[in-house]
Parts: sequence; C-alpha cells; structure tokens
Amino acid sequence: MNPRGYRSTRTSLFDGIEEGGIRATSYSSHEIDEQENDRAMDGLQDRVSILKRLSGDIHEEVETHNRMLDRMGNDMDASRGFLSGTVDKFKMVFETKSSRRMGTLIASFVALFLLVYYLTSIYL
Repeated sequence: MNPRGYRSTRTSLFDGIEEGGIRATSYSSHEIDEQENDRAMDGLQDRVSILKRLSGDIHEEVETHNRMLDRMGNDMDASRGFLSGTVDKFKMVFETKSSRRMGTLIASFVALFLLVYYLTSIYL
C-alpha cells in the first residue's frame, strides 16, 4: 500500500479533530436550520405541485361527467316524449271495441312468440 495515500486518507479522516478537542464547524446552527427549512420547502413545493395536478385532473373528470350526464338527460327527455306519444296512440286504439279485439289479438301473438322463443331456448 502506498504510504503517501495512507497519509492523505488518514489526514482527511481526522481533519476535523485538533489536539485536545474538536475544531468548531464552519456552519452555525442558524445556517443548518436554514438548510433544513429549504429542504422542507422543496418537499412542500413538490407536494403542492402534485396536488395542483391532481385537482386539475379531478376538475377535468368532473367536467367530462357533467357533459355526459347532460347528454343522458337530453336523451331521456327525448325518450320520454316518444314514449308518451306512443302511449297516447295506444289509448286511442283501445277506446273502441273493434280496436280492443285487435289489441288482444296482437298481445296474444306476442305472448305466443315469447312462449315459443322460451321453449326453443330451453331445449336447444
């Protein structure tokens, strides 16, 4: 091993120690507190920026959902109007006796179709 390299390592290892005691550090406790505060502020800045991005993402998601709900509401209103028109037409059809016979005939055909469909789905 190189004695000179050993000497420089040893010197750097015990650089802060003098005879009979420890040499005073070049940093005061106030400077150390300032450094710790700066690190804490950097951490808080990172957290604040993450929260800002997260709240922006939440805002975009809420806006998207509001637009989707508005479209669904409009579609439901249109469906309600269409359905009420259809119900009114059915009421007019069932008001007369001959129309009632036609309605029962149609209802029986629909019931028969559903019965056949059910039976074929079970056995196939």
